[in-house]
Amino acid sequence: MDHQFNYFQREAGQGSMSAAAIAAEQLSFMNKVYMWMAAALTLTALTAMYVSSSVPLLKMIFGNPVIFYGLIIGELALVWYLSAGIKRMSAQAATSVFFLYAFVNGLTLSVVFIAYTSASIASTFFLTAATFAIMSAYGYFTKSDLSTIGNLCFMLLIGLIIASIFNMFMASSTIYWITTYLGIFIFVGLTAYDTQRIKEMNVIGNEGTEEDQKEAIMGALILYLDFINLFLYLLRLFGDRRNN
Repeated sequence: MDHQFNYFQREAGQGSMSAAAIAAEQLSFMNKVYMWMAAALTLTALTAMYVSSSVPLLKMIFGNPVIFYGLIIGELALVWYLSAGIKRMSAQAATSVFFLYAFVNGLTLSVVFIAYTSASIASTFFLTAATFAIMSAYGYFTKSDLSTIGNLCFMLLIGLIIASIFNMFMASSTIYWITTYLGIFIFVGLTAYDTQRIKEMNVIGNEGTEEDQKEAIMGALILYLDFINLFLYLLRLFGDRRNN
């Protein structure tokens, strides 16, 4: 995913700033990243809850394969479009695409509120938030280079995707639980790695500019994806399914 940040180059003027000033700007930048991520998660959750309470919307989305798979493809397209084209976008356009993705993701994730009890969703969300906060803090404050962990998690992620697609046809409970534990491990590791990478890729000296906001949106998208995936895999493990 490093290509997503290729256009964010550190400014030569950074060398003239004190370590305290650089640390303060990095903290301010990461606060913006977390703010955008939290706002997107809120939009996703509210959308999912609203759709899950509407029988007509549920029938429209999940009763029509064209609409459902169209939304899935649309989500992937929005992530690709934002990642590949953010350099050419305005900050306002990038923000709009990010929130559009969060909204569409809420439409498809509404199935979670149908499949699992509200209590287990809430408890898993708080567990996810606590795990995410700990690992993101570790990624932010550690002096160790997490590139090795990040590369390992990325390779495992490819295997996870292949195994998950394979299991769509095999329906093996063994593969299901292997991918569940593997998914948790991967996104715990990626949360720390991505946080460190986003912090280090922040351009020092451009605070308050359009580029700064686009950097924050890109960072928020990556951490949003880490959070959502970690939540879904933890929900497999700790969620209580509804009795239908």
